[in-house]
Amino acid sequence: MAKMEHNLHLSAVDKDWWRGAVIYQIYPRSFQDSNGDGIGDLLGIAQRMEYVASLGVDAIWISPFFTSPMKDFGYDVSDYCDVDPMFGTLADFDVLVEAAHHHGLKVMIDLVLSHTSDQHPWFIESKSSRNNPKADWYVWADPKPDGTPPNNWLSIFGGPAWQWHAGRQQYYLHNFLIEQPDLNFHNTDVQDALLDVTRFWLDRGVDGFRLDTINFYYADKDLRDNPALPPEQRNDTIAPSVNPYNHQEHLYSKNQPENIAFLKRFRALLDEYPAAACVGEVGDAQRGLELLGAYTSGPEMVHMCYAFEFLSKTKLDAARVAEVFGQLDMVGPDGWPCWAFSNHDVMRHSTRWELSPAAERLFATLLMCLRGSVCLYQGEELGLSEADVAFEDLQDPYGITFWPDFKGRDGCRTPMVWEMSNQNGGFSEGFPWLPVSHEHLNHAVSVQESEPGSLLHHYRNAIAFRAEHPALTKGSHDGVQANGDVLHFTREYDGQTLYCAFNMSDTPSLHQMPKGTWQVIGQELGSASASPQGQLHFGPWQVCLAKKQD
Repeated sequence: MAKMEHNLHLSAVDKDWWRGAVIYQIYPRSFQDSNGDGIGDLLGIAQRMEYVASLGVDAIWISPFFTSPMKDFGYDVSDYCDVDPMFGTLADFDVLVEAAHHHGLKVMIDLVLSHTSDQHPWFIESKSSRNNPKADWYVWADPKPDGTPPNNWLSIFGGPAWQWHAGRQQYYLHNFLIEQPDLNFHNTDVQDALLDVTRFWLDRGVDGFRLDTINFYYADKDLRDNPALPPEQRNDTIAPSVNPYNHQEHLYSKNQPENIAFLKRFRALLDEYPAAACVGEVGDAQRGLELLGAYTSGPEMVHMCYAFEFLSKTKLDAARVAEVFGQLDMVGPDGWPCWAFSNHDVMRHSTRWELSPAAERLFATLLMCLRGSVCLYQGEELGLSEADVAFEDLQDPYGITFWPDFKGRDGCRTPMVWEMSNQNGGFSEGFPWLPVSHEHLNHAVSVQESEPGSLLHHYRNAIAFRAEHPALTKGSHDGVQANGDVLHFTREYDGQTLYCAFNMSDTPSLHQMPKGTWQVIGQELGSASASPQGQLHFGPWQVCLAKKQD
C-alpha cells in the first residue's frame, strides 16, 4: 500500500516544471544579512522568501554558499557538503528549503564541479606526491624541457592556465584563479565523488542545480595547444576585450566530446528523483549556442542551458535577437535554452544597453515571451543599474587585475535594496561587504511596492502573463523574425496561439499582424491596439501581444 501511495505521489509531480520556468537568482552575500555582520546569509534569504514568491517565479537559484576560502567568493569550494560559517549552517539551509517549499518555490543550488579550492582536502592530498590515491584527481602535467608550462592555455582571470608546484615538480591546470585547480574528469573516481556530492544535496531536499562552467569539465587528454583566434572573430562575450584569453580558440582547454557521457551520468542521477532538474552555464564565445543545443537535446542530457549571447555588451536590437534564435534553430533545434539578461558575472543590462525606463519594460516582457526558460537576477526587477564601486572598495580579483579597463563584477553584486530609510537599504544593520549604491535607494522594494506603475509591478505582471499562457511556457515558435526595429514571432501550444511583437526602438513604427482573427491581450503590459485591418501603430518601446481566435 505504501509503495502504491508513493507511486501515486510521483505521478502527481510535474517532472517538466522546469520547462518554461522563471528562476530567480540570489547572490547570497548580497541579498539579506540576518545577523549584522555585513554579509548576506541563508537565514536572510529565508526571511525574504515571501517577497520572492510574490514575484510569481517558479524557483530560486542560490549562488555558492559552501565552505570556501572565498578567493572567488564561493566558486572555490573546499567542502562541497557543508555551509560556510559566514552564510550559516546546514540547519539554516534546511530552514531555507522549508521556507521556499512552503511558498511553492523550487530550490536550485550552484554546483561548481569543474574545479575546487586549493584548500580542498582532495587537492591537498593530490599535491602531496605523484603516487598518492588522489594523485591524478587534478590535471597535472610535466613542464616542457625548458621548464615552461606544458602548453599555451590561458586563464580567464589573466595569465597562463598553469601553476608550478615545487613539491610535485609539475604544473597543475587552473582555468580560473591559481587557487582554483581543475579536476581531472578523465578519472572516473572524480566523477563518482562529484555525483555523490550531487546526491547529498538532492537527499537534503534541493530540486535542482545550476551547473557552473558546464563546458569546462574535461581538458584535452593530450594537452594540445589551442590555436590562435583571428582578430575579427574575437569578442568580449566571455572575457573583457583587454584579456588575452580572447586571442585563442579554446579547442582543447574545454568543450571536449567526453563531456557528453558525463552529462548523461549526471542526468541519470537526477532522474532517480521525482522532479530534479538542472541548468548549465555554457561559457564559450564562439560555440555557445552549438554546445547549448548538444547538451540539452534529448531526455538523456541536461534539462536546459544558457549561453552568453544575451549577456554580452552587444546591443540587443531586433536583428540581433532574430540572429541568435536563427542560429539556435540551426545548431540546436531540439535543445532547451534558458535566457537571462543579467547575472552575477556581467554588467547589469539596464546599464550595459543604456536602457530607458520604457525599454526596461519592453525587455522584461520580451524575456517572458521567448521560447525557453528564464533566469532573473536579484534587483533586475527593480531596474537596478550597474553600481559604481571605487577601486579601494573592490573585492573581485578579476576587476583588481584588469582595473581600470575592466572594473570586474562588483558593480552587479552590491547589496539588494529593500527600503530607502537607511544608507544600507535595509540589507544589513552592519557595514556591508560592498557599499550600497545611493542611486539604488530610490529603486528600493518599499518604494516600488507603493507605486502601481513601477517596474517591479511590471515584472510581476509579465511573469503572471507568462504563467497564464502555456504557449509561452512550453510552446514552439515559428521562427523569430525582425522587420526593421520590430521583432515578432508566434508561439503555439495545445491549440493556443499567441502573436508577440516588439518595437525595439525609441521611434514609432507601423507593423502588419499575420492574417487571421486576433484579440489583443496583455493591456496591463502596455500592449498596442490594432486596426480592424490588423495594422499596429507602435509607440516607442511598445509591445503587442495577441491571441488567435480562429
